[in-house]
Amino acid sequence: MSPSKRPPSGSASPVLPVDDALYQEIQHFYGRQMRFLDQGMVEEWAATFTEDGVFTANAHPEPSVGRAAIAGGARKAAAQLAEQGLQRRHWLGMLEADKQADGTIHARTYALILSTPRDGQASVHLSTTCDDVLVREEGRLRVRRREVRRDDLR
Repeated sequence: MSPSKRPPSGSASPVLPVDDALYQEIQHFYGRQMRFLDQGMVEEWAATFTEDGVFTANAHPEPSVGRAAIAGGARKAAAQLAEQGLQRRHWLGMLEADKQADGTIHARTYALILSTPRDGQASVHLSTTCDDVLVREEGRLRVRRREVRRDDLR
């Protein structure tokens, strides 16, 4: 959730930081999710979203709605990277996570996307923020909504 969309302080829906165990679970979730993406495990990565999940980005004209559409976008990106001979790594940090009254978790991170060409030097490709609404389904965390905002497009 972007800062402008957060409930105002003092509103009827107070946010509470998650406890240490849930914070660690979220960290583990993101570690696994980003490894799936970076290793080209598109179906596994897409399965970390709810069936009706939404992926929005200020670099994309329209959101991807539904797990199938999210997977399709990731497949296309993975094919382009393979064709270009690039390895991408996503690093998420500065996690802030709050429980909401409706049971969802709002998780906010900074994301650095590194790019390494074959036989080349790694470099920072993009700097972004990532705002997620996480839910628990079948005992597992999943992303219901993700909003990625590239710093260069603000």
